[in-house]
Amino acid sequence: MPRGVGAGAVGGVGEAAVVSGSFARKGPDVGDYRVSHLDALEAESVFVFREVMAEFDRPVLLFSGGKDSIVMLHLALKAFAPAPVPFPVMHIDTGHNFAEVLEYRDRRVKELGLSLVVASVEEGLASGLVSEQPDGVRNRIQTPVLLDAVEKHRFDALFGGARRDEEKARAKERMFSFRDEFGQWDPKNQRPELWSLYNARVHPGESIRVFPLSNWTELDVWNYIARERIDLPSIYFAHEREVVERDGMLYSVGEHLFAREGETVRTERVRYRTVGDATCTAAVASDAVTVEAVIADVASTRITERGATRGDDRVSEAAMEDRKREGYF
Repeated sequence: MPRGVGAGAVGGVGEAAVVSGSFARKGPDVGDYRVSHLDALEAESVFVFREVMAEFDRPVLLFSGGKDSIVMLHLALKAFAPAPVPFPVMHIDTGHNFAEVLEYRDRRVKELGLSLVVASVEEGLASGLVSEQPDGVRNRIQTPVLLDAVEKHRFDALFGGARRDEEKARAKERMFSFRDEFGQWDPKNQRPELWSLYNARVHPGESIRVFPLSNWTELDVWNYIARERIDLPSIYFAHEREVVERDGMLYSVGEHLFAREGETVRTERVRYRTVGDATCTAAVASDAVTVEAVIADVASTRITERGATRGDDRVSEAAMEDRKREGYF
């Protein structure tokens, strides 16, 4: 329970009650007061942003232009309004981006006057920090680039958009996820978070990954986008795109991904549930061109967005956990 919500919901004996998952309070002058499910999630996330600013010296928000990082940025704006967002945003740029997402990232950063840090995998390849993988997928080699940027800029807290409903390794994460001096994550070395009390102590070189959306689901995110009328890149809505079917998923054919021998390129009406490296992120067939239609799509599916569209998560049962142990988001 978010502390801000809990404190506001508790009064004298008999004054507060929980009704259908919402907090209700009655008073002689106030009448009925209810906090919706989305309001409670928002309050928790806003509290986490403020807690980080109170505890850490150099936080940064990981911002890719994807829906989860966009919602995080929206929450950060609310948390510190009317002041500007008091930390920079950082994009780990694989060089294999969707054009619509990069356009949105740059436009939003300019609109809000944000400080943008770009950690480039292309530059990491040129410097010898990382090496190109045989399959051409750059998701795994993002990790050394991320850790290098953290060390260079001395970031001690990194806001990430991971949610526990996405993948079983991410379900093990705490809201404040401790990383050692090598940026690595040990699922057995996680700190308790009883009563929304967060342990922010770190030694020099250590850091915390902070996940304000931990308790949100994909459906929560889309309902919040609808309620707040948050602008998104067009790639999240149905459009026609040339694709190939590979391992049961629809991959966009373009400058970063080519059809293999025996594959047939066809035009499909698709949308993206998540965005990342274009070489391992697939689309889903859809006619949803509005937020409301996407919500209906999401409500009817039983496969998470990563399970349905991220080829790198299918390498093994523990693919995500292995990457997280190395320092991945």
